[in-house]
Amino acid sequence: MQQLSIGFSPCPNDTYIFCGLVNGKVPLSSWQPQPVILEYVETLNEWAMHGRLDISKLSFHAFGHVLDKYVLLHAGAALGRGCGPLLVAGQKVDPSCFSKMTVAVPGQFTTAAMLLRLYSSAWKKVVMMRFDEIMAAIESGRVDCGVIIHESRFTYRSRGLELITDLGAWWEKTSGHPIPLGGIVARRSLGSDLIAEIDRDIRKSILWAHQNSNSCRPYIKKYAQELDDQVINEHIGLYVNAFSENLGDGGLAAVEFFLQKGRQAGLFSESTVLPLTMKY
Repeated sequence: MQQLSIGFSPCPNDTYIFCGLVNGKVPLSSWQPQPVILEYVETLNEWAMHGRLDISKLSFHAFGHVLDKYVLLHAGAALGRGCGPLLVAGQKVDPSCFSKMTVAVPGQFTTAAMLLRLYSSAWKKVVMMRFDEIMAAIESGRVDCGVIIHESRFTYRSRGLELITDLGAWWEKTSGHPIPLGGIVARRSLGSDLIAEIDRDIRKSILWAHQNSNSCRPYIKKYAQELDDQVINEHIGLYVNAFSENLGDGGLAAVEFFLQKGRQAGLFSESTVLPLTMKY
């Protein structure tokens, strides 16, 4: 069996999706996920620029930079409504103050960073840091505000932080599309037959997790930032949905529109406009 390197994040939605596949619960016909690497999404984004992995989770912002190397799979995406990044601070903030404030984002190539830029061009002091360090940086005064993702959206209120803007809700209102956060990509050079098989196997892994959610819990908790069962359940419920099983026409349209807006903002080269997915 062909061995393919695979990387995804330690967040509950990804470990839920891949639990069956990487733990031998889903039969694979011609490939094996070896090695399996769990890394923060911005690290995976950076690795993708160099084509390091065969299969990888990526922010859709990063995907816009690597269309020449990778193709988007139909299964495994984090895309939906009411699940976007949040801009938060220690107190209420007026948008007229943005130009004077320091804002933290969870990585240069994250969808969160791209949304912040599309939302306002006023920011002059943007700091990159790991997503799980942003709330503490706001609390300590290291930064004035920050864009939070993943489990943080479920816990920021308990830490006394204030919502400035729900960037996902802003995107949905202005674009009419669900917010495309991240997806699973595969090397274009693997060829359509193998890519189709990988896509099917990831979908099988999702369906297995739906039927065996309790069996997934130890694997999920091994890597989760927040171990509270309610937080984990809310996280999976929000980020693993029908789009995760199959992007469909609506999901692909959302991704295409998102990348189009990135090109219009000068983030991506027009020369990288290639088919997002393979037909199979």
